Amino acid sequence: MEQNALTGRGSYALGLTLVAALGGALFGYDTAVISGAVSALNWYFVAPRGLAETAANSLLGFTVSGALLGCILGGAVAGFMGNRFGRKRSLLVCALLFMVTSVGSAMPELGFAPVGEGGAGVLTQFILYRLIGGVGVGMVSVLSPMYIAEIAPADRRGRLVSVNQLAIIIGMLAILTINYLIARQGDDAWINRTGWRWMFGSEIIPAFFFFLLLLFIPESPRWLVMKGRDGEAALALGRLNGEVAAQRIIGEIRSSLGVAEGTLFAYGRRAILVGVLLAFFQQAVGINVVLYYGPEIFRNIGSGTDAALLQTLFVGVVNFLFTIVAIRTVDRAGRKPLQVAGAALMALSMAALGCVFLAQHMGLGALACMMVFMAAFAFSWGPVTWVQIAEMYPNPIRGKAMSVAVAVMWISNYLISWTFPMLDKSTLLTSWFHHGFAYWVYALMAALAVLFMWRLVPETKGKTLEQMESLWKPGGRAA
Repeated sequence: MEQNALTGRGSYALGLTLVAALGGALFGYDTAVISGAVSALNWYFVAPRGLAETAANSLLGFTVSGALLGCILGGAVAGFMGNRFGRKRSLLVCALLFMVTSVGSAMPELGFAPVGEGGAGVLTQFILYRLIGGVGVGMVSVLSPMYIAEIAPADRRGRLVSVNQLAIIIGMLAILTINYLIARQGDDAWINRTGWRWMFGSEIIPAFFFFLLLLFIPESPRWLVMKGRDGEAALALGRLNGEVAAQRIIGEIRSSLGVAEGTLFAYGRRAILVGVLLAFFQQAVGINVVLYYGPEIFRNIGSGTDAALLQTLFVGVVNFLFTIVAIRTVDRAGRKPLQVAGAALMALSMAALGCVFLAQHMGLGALACMMVFMAAFAFSWGPVTWVQIAEMYPNPIRGKAMSVAVAVMWISNYLISWTFPMLDKSTLLTSWFHHGFAYWVYALMAALAVLFMWRLVPETKGKTLEQMESLWKPGGRAA
């Protein structure tokens, strides 16, 4: 009987995780959809303006990465929204934002010109709709892992929060596949005129199902306790942990709320600094250059449009497979060993990729470097960073501290994505380094991430959320 109860509680926790993780899938879907449309957006919005090289490259970079400004805003307000209105209701807002961005990005002319006739004149509207989606992505990037961490038992929290990263990858794989299939429906001219619209418009389907499923999940029990709604929290925790454990957990949550909510530095500056640097390094290694500009990178190698999209899809498959490795190992091996090993491999593979471009030995060598980089990211800094940021903060500051860390993550993402076209398409740098320079910058960042993780970041494996405050007391640093 007890074993059946444990199995039932485990299935319930997994079910809630999967619903929340659909937000992660939309995160991946919305951020990766742009990769199949970069050339089309350049043709439709940027090229007709007749700008000089640097200005055109900068505008293209802003068009591609403009949604990340919304991500910064969404990440910054998610903690306030989650604390004020609850995790569940805030996630419902995210689902609505995803539906709006899907329709608006596909048809930015709505209300201004007939669809298909807006041209460069509706670039502002396109970027605005992408910003709206970015706000949704930024919010869900905080709220989904936070919700999962707050409903997950301590001994399975790493695996369950990592499911959110797996969902991000599934969302990316889904849209990469859809982009490829859409591209097969016509030639480059058709993609430039029409195909890119179908890529953005397809997001409305998963966004609608996310909204629908959210209606059936409970609110986070830890948020309920913070708001004095212990009875509702006991019901949710009882289904997740059993009735006896539920009362004990409520007591622990109550005890952990002794520090005044809203004091961001209540546990010291180091706690915030570690989260900020985790977020920064996750982006500074260049992951979103690979995700957003993958087809462009493969075109530099010499692939055609279809082949470039297909090779980008292969990279996504590697991302998916090695994220599963992280899910299976994060609660056994711990967070730090995976992060150190992953950063070291990323540094080596990015340095090698820069050398491959410099030597102009394209083909399998460049593809292999990309695969190794993606595998290393997928079993380490992809899922594990989210686990650490979601779990390492004590209850009173979790929402605000996560918002700060995630806002920094999106700022870093924006800066890396915006500057890549300027590094990669610069006539001067290309003549010297043959598209290799940017990858050496990312290799250096990965090397610095190894030192940071080794020296400054505490291990959080196996600790309850209520035990996290011990990590940030003097002498509480874990190996």
